[in-house]
Order: sequence, then C-alpha cells, then structure tokens
Amino acid sequence: MHKRRFFGGIALIAVAASGCGMATASPERELRVPAEPTMISFVDPSEVPGLTTRTLTHGDAGDRDVYIAYPELKDTPGLNARLRSLAESRMSRFARVSAAAPPQPRAELNTDWQLTAATRDVVGVRLRTGEFAGAGWANSLRTVWYDRVSDKVVESPDLVTALPPLATLVRAELKKRAAELDYDAVGADRELFDSMAFNSQGDLVVEFDDYQVGPGALGRVAVAVPKKRVEPLLSPTGWRALAAAKDAIPSPVVSGASVKSPPAVSSRASGVDCAKIKCVALTFDDGPGPATRQLLETLDRYGARATFFTVGTNVAANPGLVGLMREKGHLVGNHTWSHHDLTKLSSSKVTNAFARAQSAISVQMGQTPTLARAPYGAVSEEVKNAARRMGLSLVSWDVDTKDSNGADAAQVVRHAVSGAHPGAIVLMHDGQDTAVQALPEILRQLTAQGYAFVTVPELYDAPGMAPGRVYSSGKQPLT
Repeated sequence: MHKRRFFGGIALIAVAASGCGMATASPERELRVPAEPTMISFVDPSEVPGLTTRTLTHGDAGDRDVYIAYPELKDTPGLNARLRSLAESRMSRFARVSAAAPPQPRAELNTDWQLTAATRDVVGVRLRTGEFAGAGWANSLRTVWYDRVSDKVVESPDLVTALPPLATLVRAELKKRAAELDYDAVGADRELFDSMAFNSQGDLVVEFDDYQVGPGALGRVAVAVPKKRVEPLLSPTGWRALAAAKDAIPSPVVSGASVKSPPAVSSRASGVDCAKIKCVALTFDDGPGPATRQLLETLDRYGARATFFTVGTNVAANPGLVGLMREKGHLVGNHTWSHHDLTKLSSSKVTNAFARAQSAISVQMGQTPTLARAPYGAVSEEVKNAARRMGLSLVSWDVDTKDSNGADAAQVVRHAVSGAHPGAIVLMHDGQDTAVQALPEILRQLTAQGYAFVTVPELYDAPGMAPGRVYSSGKQPLT
C-alpha cells in the first residue's frame, strides 16, 4: 500500500495567537495557522484501503462526556490493538479524574486523529486529546507508528536511536522561540517526545503537550529539528517515516467552505401520515463506522427508515457509507466535525464545527443536511443561532436507549420499547455493538405494536421543521 494523496497540515506555534479555522483539541482557543516548519501533512484516510474508524463514547445522559475516535486498518492488528489499548486507558483514567470535577459544566474528553504516514513501509497515527475537568482545557498529543517491515508498533521516541542528543537539538530550537518557554525542562524523557513526525522537507517535528515546556495559554508548542541534524540519530523506523513524509503530495483539507447541493431528503419517503399512524424515528449518532453496514442491512429487512447523525471526521474516513445511507432511503444529518460539546466553544468554532461536517457530508452524499444534532445534546443560544444561520434544525431525543452508557443489548431493547410512543425520537449510536445486537429485536417488537419507522422530518409533516429550533419529540412543541 503506497498512497500519495495527502490533506491538510498543521503549523500552530507557541507565539502565534488569534483566529483559526482548523478544529483542534483545544476548543476554547483560536490560533492562526502560519506556514512554517512545524507544519505536518496528513494522509487522506479515504485513500487508504481497509481503513475504518472506531469510537469509544460515554455521555448524553451520564456524568461525563467522552468521545474517542481512532483508525483501524485491516492489515495492522498490532497497531489496532495498541490504539485500542491507549483509548481504553485514556477513558479509564479520565473516569477517575473527572469523578472529582464539579457537576457543571460537565467534564469532557475528546480524542481525534490524523494519519502522518500510510505507505507500504510505515503507518503513523497522531492522536489529539483535549480534557476539560472544570478548570479549563488541557491538551496533549501522541503519535504512534507501525513499522510494516519489522511488523512492530513503535512509539515516537523510538524514531531515534538516542534521546539525549535529540533533547540537546530541541533545546536549541526552543531557545529561538517565545521567552515564556522553559527550554531547560527538555531532557531525555520519553514522555516529552511522544509525538514526533516529519514535515515535507524532512525535518523532525517535535510536539509538546500543554504545560510541558510553558504555560498552557501558549497553545500548541512545536519545533522542527533540521533534517541534516536529525538524520544521524534516526532508527530504521525513523528512516522509513522520513521517506514517507518526503514522498507526500499535499492536497486540500475539508475547510467548511460551502458546497452547493440540494437539501437532504429520504429517497424512500412513503407518505406515511404520522397524524394517523403510530410513527417512531430511530436515530443513530457518531458514525459512519464498522457497524454501519450491518445496521443498514437490519433496517432493510424490516423496511425501516432512520436518521443518521454523522461525524465529519468519520465521513472523511468512510466516504462511501453516507452515500449508501442515502441509497437505502435514510436521512443523513450533521453531528459536527469532531464531536466537541458545542456549548464550550466560541461562536466562530461552533459555526466551524457544523460547517466542516456539512461540507464533508455534502461532498460525499451530493445532498446538504438540513438536520443537526449537537454532541451530547448540549445546546445554547449560540448553538441555536449558528444552526439557524446554516439552515439546520436541531434534533434532540426523548427516548434514550443508553447504549453509550454501559447498557447491554437486552437493556437497550427494553429502554427503546418501553419508551416508544407515537412521535418518539429514539437515541442510539452507530459505533456501539449493543445497538447492532439490539436493533433486530427493537424493530420486531415495535413492528408488532404497529409502529412505522420514519425519518425525523416525517414526524412533523406539514408544519415542517424550522432552522435553529430544537425538536425532541413529534408530540412536543418547538423550543
């Protein structure tokens, strides 16, 4: 596998501040992206055969909000296991830390990812994590490598054969940066060097977490160690990672720019009159992902239509699945670009979170969503205003199956069936195995009770749905 299409880049530096159009794991900050040596080009995941996305979630009705996404490749089982282990470890640690956090605003953990390389020799996965536990965001980065030649998972520090000389080079680069940086804090500590990749010139980009070498308010701190100085230190995996970066050909990132396409509609809307027939709207959040095809097959067997609220990063990694949703008669909605709690974001970042997902979905589906669901159902006046400006109606729910909060399949069935009523909007999650296991029985029991399964707009028929309004049930008034 040797893919040459790359997208995006990042070049946030400690001394740069104000306005940024790129979503990051530090949602309260707005930083301008300069063109400078710490820019990293990322591989377009849609061009990597056998790649899909996995998510770990907790929230919507819980005591904390968690969304962790990471890639999975069909031919890298060792890397897949390592990423899964890191995600589970991060989730467990956050559960302990957040237990002491104040009840409001709720604690949040958000991890997204990019590919720093994907060739026949090496794969690199960069994880970006933001944690909010009541006192502000703390942000961290970690880049994990997989050496296909040696068939081993390699952590970033092992791109070089020795850390002490690299630490010396990094300190020298940091001295050229902002005065607030504590370059003396940089020693031969593996935790300080757990996120490294190469820029297109072959320089080694070393990224630091918040507070490791300076105040968290500085934003992302990174340095680029010149290629000629780092080459003598490279390990075999380091050389392969360098070769992958030098071979990169950048291409545009999904920026949130407007894409002209018709409004999204169900291609199989059957004219069901929900004023006369018992209707229920099943909704699935957080996809598309590995479970999507099975969910679609199950819905097909029962002639059921549903509404899928998709995350932009997952759409970018699984581009064909939103088109398949449309072909099967389902409705695709916007669940933002990377699943941050929008109420913790600035107005511009709320708009950007919707816009980037809107663009990604429209490009892949040929239709523009008219519905959105805020992550965790968290809505503020700013969120409503942003949705109104973009022509998006906000959809909540009134039946929570609790599939993202630890319920097993039998419990998910019980929550869905006991909570169902004419006009109900049922919350489920695309990435949850329990949802896949529970769906056939939910459809069987509700079909036996005479329910028709429709998309959300069909619950409202003639009155329609207004942009910027929140809808939680077909039987409840607008808010």
